[in-house]
Amino acid sequence: RTMKVRIPAGVDTGTRIHLAGEGEVGPGGGPAGDLYVELRVRQHETFTRRGDDLHASVAVPMTAAALGVTMSFATLDGEQEITIKRGTQPGDTIVLPGLGVTHLRHEGRGDLVIHVDVRTPTKLDAEQEQLLRDLFARQQVAPRGGAVEAAEDVHRGGLARAVLAYQAKHPAT
Repeated sequence: RTMKVRIPAGVDTGTRIHLAGEGEVGPGGGPAGDLYVELRVRQHETFTRRGDDLHASVAVPMTAAALGVTMSFATLDGEQEITIKRGTQPGDTIVLPGLGVTHLRHEGRGDLVIHVDVRTPTKLDAEQEQLLRDLFARQQVAPRGGAVEAAEDVHRGGLARAVLAYQAKHPAT
């Protein structure tokens, strides 16, 4: 026979639903037994579930990660504006509270955790390549050999001090 079963929000693979008296008829025409329905939840193409939290990825160009951008992201509740902050690094996360899976037998929902996948271009035209070379030249503190000392000084407190220190140690020839 066919039955309609109410599936509560928040179930996951392995959840069992107990339907009292809906099983097979007992021996000798006795009362019907119980029916247990074990659920298997299909994988979503965008979201991965971890407990009551959902995880997803968003790919952004390295320029958007460096400069920052606001963009639209499709959630289970519709489009949401998310902000990729200036200086976002690969693997950084954005948490949207309460946009995950409904808690089973409790109120509230888990979170939606968005993992940022910063994409570096693999094909550049001549102008793009020159722009990146110019940016690289501006960021370059020291050639190989002195880079470690310069980077440590930058970490301690100043790009200008690092450049001057490097130039003092390695005068131009």
